[in-house]
Amino acid sequence: MDLSSANLRHIAQQLYDAIVEAGRNALQVQISPRIFNAREALSVDTSQTYRELVTASVDEDVLRFMRHKVDSIAPLDGYWEEVGTSRRPGGHYWCIGKVDGAINFVRNMSEWTLTLSLFEINETGAAYPILGIVHAPALGMTYLAVRSEGAIRIRHTSSGDKRQRIIPTTTRTLAGSVVSFGMSYFAQEPRRAIDAVARMAGLPADIKRIGPASLDLCKVADGTYDAYFEPTLHHWDIPAVSAGSIIVWESGARLRRWDDSEINWYENNDIVASNGLITDELQKYLIQ
Repeated sequence: MDLSSANLRHIAQQLYDAIVEAGRNALQVQISPRIFNAREALSVDTSQTYRELVTASVDEDVLRFMRHKVDSIAPLDGYWEEVGTSRRPGGHYWCIGKVDGAINFVRNMSEWTLTLSLFEINETGAAYPILGIVHAPALGMTYLAVRSEGAIRIRHTSSGDKRQRIIPTTTRTLAGSVVSFGMSYFAQEPRRAIDAVARMAGLPADIKRIGPASLDLCKVADGTYDAYFEPTLHHWDIPAVSAGSIIVWESGARLRRWDDSEINWYENNDIVASNGLITDELQKYLIQ
């Protein structure tokens, strides 16, 4: 299949329409009485996770629906999570995400997303996202990027979609900046994020923790945040991070690992995204 910029844009538009429809269905679940009942159940039985109790069925519906759409529009070489080590140079693999921000979803917060990305494998076997969509149904907002075409934010309004090209901020120091961070709920892993926040406390104008990762990345891309960092992102975070990553890069912002190396999609990553102007200063507080 022709994956020129023009054709990628066409594919992205069709899949944008699909993910908006999937998001509409997921949002109906979030606002249903079932979510309140799930919160009550979790307060009694803490052995179950939010995803196990509530979003598992939503995830299944989203994955099934989006896979059907992808297969009918541009199946390419298959799916990232299925091909494993058989990903071949020159191959193109779709990565469909579950609900990113399961706790926010269950707690009736608006900050949760559905994500989709397309990986291209180069001649050395390295993987790079070349298309990404991050859709936030409850916010009425979608971010979209295609390789070499820039990144846009689409606001869904009663009078139609409003599209706007996005760029990062020009803030040059941590002083007065707005920084976001993320952390997992696994024992020990959050400590590194909390320690980094403690070291830089008092410098930024605000340090926020809202999530999820995909949306935090997009908020760096559109200038809402000056930077975002999170340690130990796992293989199950790849759909969210890969979709957000190309939006960051295409906006002109910067995304690397804490040690300033490239993101490696085959292992865990400590990531830091910024407008590109405060990365060096921020890294001093991440690496200790």
